[in-house]
Amino acid sequence: MAVTKVSSAEQYSKLLSSSSVTVALFSAEWADQCKQILSVMSELAKQATFGGMQFLDVPAEELSEVSLKHQIDAVPTVIFFKAGTAVDRIDGVDIAALTTKCRKYAGTPEASSDGSFENRLKALINRANVMIFMKGDRDAPRCGFSKQLIAIMNETGVAYDTFDILTDEEVRQGLKTYSDWPTYPQVYVKGELIGGLDIIKELLTAGELNATLSA
Repeated sequence: MAVTKVSSAEQYSKLLSSSSVTVALFSAEWADQCKQILSVMSELAKQATFGGMQFLDVPAEELSEVSLKHQIDAVPTVIFFKAGTAVDRIDGVDIAALTTKCRKYAGTPEASSDGSFENRLKALINRANVMIFMKGDRDAPRCGFSKQLIAIMNETGVAYDTFDILTDEEVRQGLKTYSDWPTYPQVYVKGELIGGLDIIKELLTAGELNATLSA
């Protein structure tokens, strides 16, 4: 699933009539903050967890009547709808709130004391033999450290998967505690933490990186 770019008020009304939960971003091309929210929404739309939701990108200025109806005073603004009725909103950039509210309205349970969140982290860590938790993903790293790490990983030729911690505040905070490693990116091999960028650089310099990743 991808974020749907809304081009008319008629299309918007039709999409909003869906029985599914709708997450609508009111945006403007000139606003960099909107691009940040849209990037996170695009990642969320790819995740099976949110498969029952639809994500919309609504150009606030072009569809001024729609914006006026929902009292959009500034962009970005995100509104959550259930069966066409607004049930929640986020004014401005708040990635943590966006992911938390998406999880809430998708019906995904939050972390609990029965170990379910720990099991979720274990499942993510073991999703691939080599798993990287980073800001952004392999195609679009969103910090300098993550960009450096991906460049090194691509040179090794070793298969790996990535998880964008900016799309899930629960994982972002929880993984720090779970692994006792306070920074990102984090690299795991067969479920075991190897370390961050500095460790990967040390292994590369020592000629041990490929062997470690392929262990």
